[in-house]
Amino acid sequence: MSDLRLGDRLFGWVVIAVIVLQVLYEWTGMKWVLLPLTVCLVPMIIMMAMTAKRGGKIFLLVSLGLTVALVFVNDNWQDALWEAVAKTGFLASFFSALAALREAAASSQAMSKAGRFLAAQPPGRRYISLSFGTQIYALLLNFGSIQLLGTLALASTKDEPDEEVRQIRSRRMLLAIQRGFISALPWSPMSFSTAMAVATIPGITWLEIALPGLVTAAILLGTGWALDTIFKPKLARTGPRPTRQKSDLHWSVLLPLAVLLIVILLPVLALEMLLGIRIVGIVLVVVPLLSIGWLYIQLRDARVVGGRILNYVHNELPAFRSDLLLLMSAGYIGGIGSSVLVPLMASAGIDLTVLPAWVLLIALLWIMPVLGQLGGNPILTLSLVAPLLPDASLFGLSPSAFAVAMLGGWALTGLTSPFTATNILIGRFGGIPTVDVGRVWNRSYFLIAVTLLAVWILVYAFLIA
Repeated sequence: MSDLRLGDRLFGWVVIAVIVLQVLYEWTGMKWVLLPLTVCLVPMIIMMAMTAKRGGKIFLLVSLGLTVALVFVNDNWQDALWEAVAKTGFLASFFSALAALREAAASSQAMSKAGRFLAAQPPGRRYISLSFGTQIYALLLNFGSIQLLGTLALASTKDEPDEEVRQIRSRRMLLAIQRGFISALPWSPMSFSTAMAVATIPGITWLEIALPGLVTAAILLGTGWALDTIFKPKLARTGPRPTRQKSDLHWSVLLPLAVLLIVILLPVLALEMLLGIRIVGIVLVVVPLLSIGWLYIQLRDARVVGGRILNYVHNELPAFRSDLLLLMSAGYIGGIGSSVLVPLMASAGIDLTVLPAWVLLIALLWIMPVLGQLGGNPILTLSLVAPLLPDASLFGLSPSAFAVAMLGGWALTGLTSPFTATNILIGRFGGIPTVDVGRVWNRSYFLIAVTLLAVWILVYAFLIA
């Protein structure tokens, strides 16, 4: 066996050890777990650094520099460092657990059939079907939902002989998929956004942000559907309307999606209500078990399922090294960076409590989309900004008000930033520059959505929460 092959297998099993230790930490809260977790994370980071690209190496150097600065400016640097380790382990575990679910979903014929059904809807129902359906797919596939549905959307238009009609149809479908995906970010228990909010903003649980997050999602979905309905693109030519081929699929192909949604949400809801465990701890247990069960339902052979699990550990996880490095580094930089800034802000006399509450909430809505234009990763921004926030009670607010504002901003960042995976994928499918996805295709949508979300956030903060 080659050294490279052996290194890949070792990396995969180290990641599994990190997941197990993170589950133990989340479910028991025992601090001693952080030491073996660190012991596993160090070789994991070294192995990722050995194959890191330029961006990953820059993130590692910034992480090292901030760690040195932390020791000099923060008297409680040990506690801050342990918190950063826990956050880094959580990000690695959460990503890897979701990757297991994508592995199971990738071979599901039911997923492909449901996607083809959504893409084949008539123009009057296509947008809302795709945008709503993408939310459900996002629970299972994360960014893979855009890749799957984007591919199916383009495949459904390839037989259209009229180039203008094909381009219009492709654009509307791709926008429906993108806006459906970002509308899942404020509430989905399987998204990094809600997991990061619960892990970073003190005093909130997933249940507290899920319901207002669904309202945020409804605003994002409704705005997109209204714009698509009211401002339908006009054909430059005149003549008969193009004919549409009817799909031979029935709405019943969506039933497996509904079943999966229930199977995921019920244990998450039940365990959080009964045990009070953070959402990430629940997902780290529920998702791998669900993935194994789903694989067995598809394959009906324990040995084949075992082979797929080994393939996931030995091949799939090592393939995600670059993604894991950037993800973990962003969380670490944000966490350590905030610990460096807190004492510096205190010594400079900077006090955020002097701001009116409504100004702070609107700023939290805008900060991620603005920094996203400069390349700011939402994970880094949330990790950096959330610890700097004053106690919500000083403003007479619930901590969930901060979370709802920042989650709305996270969703809008996925819509507008040319550096996010959502815009990169949509630009690739649409054949346009990534920057044009946010600034041309989504400009009007963003301005209307951010205005409606600002009103909703203030209503929630002052009248509901």
